[in-house]
Amino acid sequence: MRVSRFPLSTLKETPADAEIVSHKLMLRAGLIRRLAAGLYIWKPLGLKVLRNVERIVREEMDASGAIELLMPVVQPAELWQESGRWEKYGPELLRMRDRHDREYCLGPTHEEVITDYARREIRSYKQLPVNFYQIQTKFRDEIRPRFGVMRSREFIMKDAYSFHMDKASLESTYQTMYQTYSNIFTRMGLEFRAVNADTGSIGGNASHEFHVLADSGEDAIAFSNGSDYAANIELAATLPVEPPAAPAQEKEEVATPGAESIEEVSRFFNTDAGNIVKTLLVKGEEATPVIALLLRGDHELNAIKAEKLPGVAEPLEFASDAEVLSAIGCKPGSIGPVGLDLPIFADLAVLGLSDFICGANKEGFHLTGVNFERDLPTPQAVDIRSIEAGDPSPDGKGTIDIVRGIEVGHIFQLGTTYS
Repeated sequence: MRVSRFPLSTLKETPADAEIVSHKLMLRAGLIRRLAAGLYIWKPLGLKVLRNVERIVREEMDASGAIELLMPVVQPAELWQESGRWEKYGPELLRMRDRHDREYCLGPTHEEVITDYARREIRSYKQLPVNFYQIQTKFRDEIRPRFGVMRSREFIMKDAYSFHMDKASLESTYQTMYQTYSNIFTRMGLEFRAVNADTGSIGGNASHEFHVLADSGEDAIAFSNGSDYAANIELAATLPVEPPAAPAQEKEEVATPGAESIEEVSRFFNTDAGNIVKTLLVKGEEATPVIALLLRGDHELNAIKAEKLPGVAEPLEFASDAEVLSAIGCKPGSIGPVGLDLPIFADLAVLGLSDFICGANKEGFHLTGVNFERDLPTPQAVDIRSIEAGDPSPDGKGTIDIVRGIEVGHIFQLGTTYS
């Protein structure tokens, strides 16, 4: 086609809703145009780029021995109900009914469909292992689509699903896919890292995410500066701390009017937030409606770790002010573990504290000089905080650096979660 006939249009100004460099450049270069929130038109030039990306993905997947097919975007509710994800998946799953009042969804992923296909088509162990893949449109009703095509509601995904006779075969294919993804991103010239990750709503056991390193990335990645350890911050483990020093203070109740947040309590006592224990109340399962979690005041709760604790409701949800008042008799800003008649889990770092400060379970009061064993039983120790830069690496080699990444690939060992 002559250049004069090619529909190439660019923008002089960057649209106000474009937040990151890639989104701005794609819009201004005429690769994509926004149709609605999270929905984009791939213009002719952008489509050529997209097809080149698909070509690289397809070549590497074919070279790995995977077999391409194509599954419907619209999926019947029965399959999702059979797997249990119809209720569990949440509002990101766009549900609908046809004229016969049958329920369907727009597929955000295809585990249910491919498993149903496999149980109909695979008749003998001689057909295993087999790895099916597709390059297909997906839809997830994101609450806040952003970053252009990076976090859109409708998007194109390459997804692959393998079936095996045994775990050894699964692990072999997992390593093949690990190498295949690495080949894809290397061919594209991307600076990427593969990191240990949580399996999330997909389920399963082992999991790796592939991240392109970028300051605009939504995910925080923990790297060791002394080894090849790398993990999503949601999964990165923290290490136990040294036992606490012997008590040097007596426990004392102190009036702290107006001091409720960690920052306010720290300022009131003129002490570091790391000397304060914060008590967070989260919703539990039916037998234990409220559970207490203890963290150092300068640490952040890791929701992914916390919701894996026994008795804690999933997804993690904090108790409301009314529930806190009913369970404790005071507002959240004054809660502490001393005399607390609730199941208690303490982060590993908390158990290294002595003579610490905490809420007195009495509005407007805090306790100082608190020590485990002397003033309250030592709670069960668990790892429930997010790792931070400077922490020791979980593998014992070096310390942790935190960088930002954009997730561009994810592999799982699902086991028998669906099959």
